[in-house]
Amino acid sequence: MKISYDWLQSFFQKKLPNPEKLADLLTKHSFETEFVRQIGNDYLLDVDVLPNRAHDCLSHLGVAREIAAFTNSKFQIPNSKKIQNSKFKIQNFLKVKVEDKKDCPRYTARGVIDVKVDSSPKWLQERLKTCGLRPISNIVDITNYVMLETGQPLHAYDADKLESGEGGKKIIVRRAKKGEKITTLDNEKYDLDKNVLVIADEKNPVCLAGIKGGRGPGIDGQTKKIVLEAANFSPQIIRQGSKQLKLETDASWRFEHQIDPNLTKEAIDLAACLIQEMAGGQVLEGVVDFYPNEVRPKKIRLNLDKVKNLLGVNIPKKEIIRILESLSFKIQNSKFKILYIVIPTRRIDVSIPEDLIEEIGRIYGFEKVPSQLPKATLIPPERNEDLVYQSKVRDILVNLGFSEVYNYSFVGDNGEIEVLNPVSQEQKYLRSNLASNLLENIRENRKYFKEVRLFEIGKVFAKEKGQVIEKKKLGLVLLPADFYRLKGIAETLLNKLRITDVWYDEASGKNVRAEVKAGNDLLGWLDDNIFELDFEKIVELATEERIYLPPSKYPAVVRDVALLVDRGTKVVEVLNLINAAGGSLVRDVDLFDMYEGEQIPDGKKNLAFHIIYQSDDHTLTDKEVNLLQEKIVKALEEEGGWEVRK
Repeated sequence: MKISYDWLQSFFQKKLPNPEKLADLLTKHSFETEFVRQIGNDYLLDVDVLPNRAHDCLSHLGVAREIAAFTNSKFQIPNSKKIQNSKFKIQNFLKVKVEDKKDCPRYTARGVIDVKVDSSPKWLQERLKTCGLRPISNIVDITNYVMLETGQPLHAYDADKLESGEGGKKIIVRRAKKGEKITTLDNEKYDLDKNVLVIADEKNPVCLAGIKGGRGPGIDGQTKKIVLEAANFSPQIIRQGSKQLKLETDASWRFEHQIDPNLTKEAIDLAACLIQEMAGGQVLEGVVDFYPNEVRPKKIRLNLDKVKNLLGVNIPKKEIIRILESLSFKIQNSKFKILYIVIPTRRIDVSIPEDLIEEIGRIYGFEKVPSQLPKATLIPPERNEDLVYQSKVRDILVNLGFSEVYNYSFVGDNGEIEVLNPVSQEQKYLRSNLASNLLENIRENRKYFKEVRLFEIGKVFAKEKGQVIEKKKLGLVLLPADFYRLKGIAETLLNKLRITDVWYDEASGKNVRAEVKAGNDLLGWLDDNIFELDFEKIVELATEERIYLPPSKYPAVVRDVALLVDRGTKVVEVLNLINAAGGSLVRDVDLFDMYEGEQIPDGKKNLAFHIIYQSDDHTLTDKEVNLLQEKIVKALEEEGGWEVRK
């Protein structure tokens, strides 16, 4: 908004701060001022009015009210001469019809006769030039001047150029009809339809309502009778028409931001008075005013304790009242710490106590509010174990060279739970495992990469007792396939999560190589290139506790044992027997091979273990280890009934 410093000064008896200082104060308390520039004997202030204040501050009066509040200066509107009504009544001269009150909540019109169209006074022209408008004629300049002063757009028609109907001149506010056209004052032609609101006479549109006047009834040197229009239009219909026609004006800009309907009478009276003074016209008696639903002031109850609590500073009641009254809020009643405040209808942005408190704070000065730390008890959020361990697992696997993937929870086949309204046939079922999607990821990526490492943490779905159960799983896939490498990755992951007593058992009844267990708990399964673990069980077993056990300072000795067992023999059975026979010097037993196939008799399988011997108080000799190894072999052969392969 371009503001004239000289114009602002006309509202104050007291000298305003210099333009640069005033710009700083506006920026501090109201709106940022982009720049200050001298134009002739005046100064231009480019004020960036915020959208929530456009309805009252896209005007010199609106900005002047702000200045009055934060400079504590007395503000008044300059007195104009009273309108001298002629003996003719406007009701006998003009009729107005509004087809839809939602499109036009208020339409106010006045008539002026015997006008003399000429140049405007120099002072008025200078103010318009400062604000970026080109002077045209006294009538047109006055409508622009009143818009810049009050924020209410106006339009003037040459009454003799309006088509007459029964009972005189008639103005109709309506939607345009499809196929109608209009030529605007700048000779641009527009095709209209029902999305555009127009002002029409008995035959044709004569104005794009709230946007731009038509050339037909435009003011020229021969104009003697004029109709003044000050209306209030729906912001939505004006914006819709402006965007469709690609035509934006100062008037449409203001209407799009919503204007107080009560402003029309104030603005049209000021314009009529100025025309009377500068163009020698006679103002017809009366006003045509369509205003079916009058907008009345809102009332707000303000608790002064709430002002203190919200702003964090104790502003005296007297100062609060001064600030509110300087902004034209009316204090209707004041009881102890409660104020009852009447809100001017032009302040559309103020509707709750917090809005008033914001007004008090910005005028008082937020820089005066002392800085202090909030007084509150800081309670740490409840720990979410699931999220904590999701993050830990991600970090561990990313550091091991894996990338996380996010797959859909739907699959095209191999699902037991069918979706009622599937997006497509390829997403017809809820997935029962992560493996199918991860293997598909491998198939797609192997076209471009020789080595692929992917993992996913996600939900799988199963039916239990007729109910759909969701479970969170961790899936990991490796290319090229390597069972022992994958087993090592699983061990590293579980070790870093401090899940102890992890061992691997033969998978019974499953097309996988081994089951992953921790003690008696089943964690998941392991195959050549993929494993899938129960994430919820991992969270349950994982711990952050650290039990310090000093490492033995004596070296370990590793011996291997391979044995032929029945296919149905469990790995845990062999492990238990080895640990029982070896005693405390058997520090760890690790299954490193499980084989069925060529050179292995039918119904048999080969199991191979590393047995690690170590003492905490001395170095083991070969003799001690050999004796323990023989004891274990004997136990495997005699107690287990298995063949130890030599």
